Amino acid sequence: METKNLTKGYLDVPIDLSLDLFQEINNLKKEKNAIILAHYYQDADIQDIADFIGDSLALSQEAAKTPAKIIVFAGVHFMAETAKILCPDKKVLLPDLNAGCSLADSCPSDKFKEFKLKNPDHLVISYINCSSEIKALTDIICTSSNAEKIINSLPKEQKIIFAPDKNLGAYMRKITGRDLLLWDGSCMVHEIFSLEKIIKLKNKYPNAKIIAHPECEEDLLEIADFIGSTSALLAFTKKSEAKEFIVVTESGILHQMMKNSPEKLFLAAPPNNSCACNECPYMKLNTLEKLYNCLKYELPEINLPIELMESAKKPIIKMLELSAKFGI
Repeated sequence: METKNLTKGYLDVPIDLSLDLFQEINNLKKEKNAIILAHYYQDADIQDIADFIGDSLALSQEAAKTPAKIIVFAGVHFMAETAKILCPDKKVLLPDLNAGCSLADSCPSDKFKEFKLKNPDHLVISYINCSSEIKALTDIICTSSNAEKIINSLPKEQKIIFAPDKNLGAYMRKITGRDLLLWDGSCMVHEIFSLEKIIKLKNKYPNAKIIAHPECEEDLLEIADFIGSTSALLAFTKKSEAKEFIVVTESGILHQMMKNSPEKLFLAAPPNNSCACNECPYMKLNTLEKLYNCLKYELPEINLPIELMESAKKPIIKMLELSAKFGI
């Protein structure tokens, strides 16, 4: 039997390379009443085996309503935590516990608590890309899909702290006209894109539409033809008459764009160095092999203290209620 070791995984278990992992994973899902939720930034194989693919908002909505007993979250740690918070009675698994988030890491809960205490008259809106501890310190969670409507739903006189992403916060400040107090956090992937290289790529493909995620820095957003959440970017490419796109976000989304519009050309925006930094290294820690072992052995499992889950759930539920109200 030919095998390979998953030395970088939590389950150092050999896998028979003759196995059809797609078939084996589908068999395990049926046997265990499990569902696989995957973010758009996952590897193509994981997206193709997933039961549901989406951005942070859609994944939260799906986790909240699934009847499955086991949720395998192919994403990063805060996403799996969110699923566990919404479904405390279900077993939530993450293929690699090292799949963290640079944005979440940029907002330590002890420092943020001090920041919040210094501004007691401010309501806290936190982007879902944060730890459960930050969610517990938050009044309303948002995503890039619904942040604008959530902010606009609040009275004009209400002071707001927006955390943890300063770029998304600055963009929300611009389009809502609200004087948001921003936490100084950011995503390493969305800050690594090169304006100069993107302009050169645009010169090479003059008809290409530049589409960008609002986590990008302001100078990149200023040259974008369209700015939106991951799901909004995907929807834009499907309905647009344009045939070429320069995509300024994590390159995993290109897989779905190409599947939905195979006749169109999608170009990943280049980073400001020679590495593949338009890929999130945390997202890419999950592999099909780890997903198989994760489901087979039901490990690693996400567990959180009950009190923390109860505190963190309130702002998430508030977000889901507002999203339902606005039809997002």
